Amino acid sequence: MHFTLEEHTLANGLRVVVQPDHTTPTVTVNLWVGVGSRHEEPGRTGFAHLFEHLMFQGSAHVDNGEHFQALMGVGGRLNATTWFDRTNYFETIPSGALELALWLEADRHANLLAAVNQANLDNQRDVVKEEKRQRYDNQPYGQALSTVYATIFPEGHPYHHPTIGSMEDLDAASVQDVHDFFTAHYAPDNTVMTIVGDVTAERAVGLVEQYFGHITHAAAPRRGPVAPLPPLAEPVRVEVLDEVPNDRIHLAFRLPAEGGDTRQEFLAASMALDCLGGLSFSPLEQHLVLDQQVANSIDVGAMGFVDGVSLGLVVADVAEGVDTDALEEQICAELTAFADEGPTPEQMEAVRAQAERGWLSSLAAKDERADIIGHYTCLHDDPEYVNTFLDRLGEVTPDDVRAAAHKYLRPQSRAAVVYRVAQQQEEVA
Repeated sequence: MHFTLEEHTLANGLRVVVQPDHTTPTVTVNLWVGVGSRHEEPGRTGFAHLFEHLMFQGSAHVDNGEHFQALMGVGGRLNATTWFDRTNYFETIPSGALELALWLEADRHANLLAAVNQANLDNQRDVVKEEKRQRYDNQPYGQALSTVYATIFPEGHPYHHPTIGSMEDLDAASVQDVHDFFTAHYAPDNTVMTIVGDVTAERAVGLVEQYFGHITHAAAPRRGPVAPLPPLAEPVRVEVLDEVPNDRIHLAFRLPAEGGDTRQEFLAASMALDCLGGLSFSPLEQHLVLDQQVANSIDVGAMGFVDGVSLGLVVADVAEGVDTDALEEQICAELTAFADEGPTPEQMEAVRAQAERGWLSSLAAKDERADIIGHYTCLHDDPEYVNTFLDRLGEVTPDDVRAAAHKYLRPQSRAAVVYRVAQQQEEVA
């Protein structure tokens, strides 16, 4: 499968990637803005995520909530997300509504600040606080990942704090602070627009030029990535006593950055985690969940970041009556054995097939395809990665996977965040 991509950069720096696909009469517009929580300064956390909300609250020529109403009214669907390295905005609409979508996007990307007043800021601060209560504070293990980030990445590191940010920082933010953040980051030369669907490249680029070409504002200078973080030299841990359903072990590891010279090494480390716990016959799954039944479940995964480091995770739900420390020791023993011996041919074949299947499944949908293209264009300057990933996957050898596990997934390099069930106090009659 090969996708034909047309690239064009406007005079104002906006990078446009078009992938025509006439299979259905729909178009996806996806914008990746190069600002996430890693770009926030101390005392100003949560701003990137706040803007994901503010961008739907109106702009110079669009009323509060009208962005959603206008596109949903023509049969479209739309949303936005915030992460460490970026914020993205996306909609899939009937092809006849492409101009409407571009006009709406241009108005908020060029003229948002006309609508960012004290009332809107206060309203969206409250919305973010409620989201934090629901997703973080009042969910079992809701603070687990935030604790992982704070434990494995040092104070002051770009990935030390979660994207939701600090509510104290948001409470202290003035309208001017918020305006300054938008001015520094939301500009054509810090944005990638991907258009996938029922439109020719010529028409798509022409429409983007028509609606975005007049925006001349430039983003503040981008800083380079921070120095790479090596694996932890010795284990660190945080114990959390909480009212949770069962004990849960989170083991986190520093992995290499997803892009640049370490791209293949990151892929090998990701495949190592999948070999360890991502298959029905992976050692963590087979030995600890199926055979010994000391864990209810084992989940593994790699989060690819760009600022000098990425993150690998092994998460185990402890079975009732099982000693949590003993289970952690068993997991560590499996990590050591894998780092010493490497993957079996069967594991490599299955992990490669699983990754290929997931990749092709994602590319089948226009909205996911647009997001993948935007990801690798914005963060890695490589839109063609959509066509080369499977080749790169095939180039990873068993020795590469063993070497990555040996370097990054040794037990002594782990940050452990362990949740333990808080014992209920017996009522005294």
